[in-house]
Amino acid sequence: MSETRFNIVRSNDRFTPAAALHVEVIADFVCPFCFIGKRNLDKALEAVQGPADTSWYPFQLNPEIPPEGLPFDVYLSRRFGNPANVEPILERLTDEGAQAGIDFRFDRILHVPNTLPVHQVMQLAETGGADQSALADDLLSSFFEKGRNIGEHDELIEIAARHGIGAGTVRKAIGSDAVRQMVVTREAQVRSSGLSTAPGFLINRRLLVVGAQPTDNIVNAFDRAMFGEGGDAPVSPALH
Repeated sequence: MSETRFNIVRSNDRFTPAAALHVEVIADFVCPFCFIGKRNLDKALEAVQGPADTSWYPFQLNPEIPPEGLPFDVYLSRRFGNPANVEPILERLTDEGAQAGIDFRFDRILHVPNTLPVHQVMQLAETGGADQSALADDLLSSFFEKGRNIGEHDELIEIAARHGIGAGTVRKAIGSDAVRQMVVTREAQVRSSGLSTAPGFLINRRLLVVGAQPTDNIVNAFDRAMFGEGGDAPVSPALH
């Protein structure tokens, strides 16, 4: 892995002590594998001893999607082609989700949003000191388990309110060119590093785990990033 990816996250002013575990999550909120990966990450974090925290980087799975989003059936046909190809994929995701404690309800999803405003709210949560991981879980659950259109501003306001973020603050963040540009810039940094899919979990700025890895793999990556291989190298090879 190139040092470029490490330089991307060095622009974040968070400092990670050697004895602490810090995970930077790269994810989108209409990505089922990001939901599975996030739940597996939660279990891995529960298994470790000592201080640990997470922060989130934006990644749009469908940056070309119209601002108003797309009907779910149209989205699926554009992404997978023949409808006969879709059912086995959704069934497999439903089974994998159940193992992670997720009740995927694809039958409830009517609309796939453009997630830029969702990432703007996540950026707001970071700068405002809200729990990003709790908010992320709520956003993912709202979309995948409840079928809510999380791209709608009123929906985002309702979800954010559950995490102590006021409606006026959410409206201001969604309408802010500065917040939008911050999200776009951070995503561009991620993509310029060579990462072209999600989820990704950058551990202590040393080791990148790519994909919805099982919990045991993530715990092993924690050990490698904190105590194991890599010497003085800033980043060790990605896990696939």
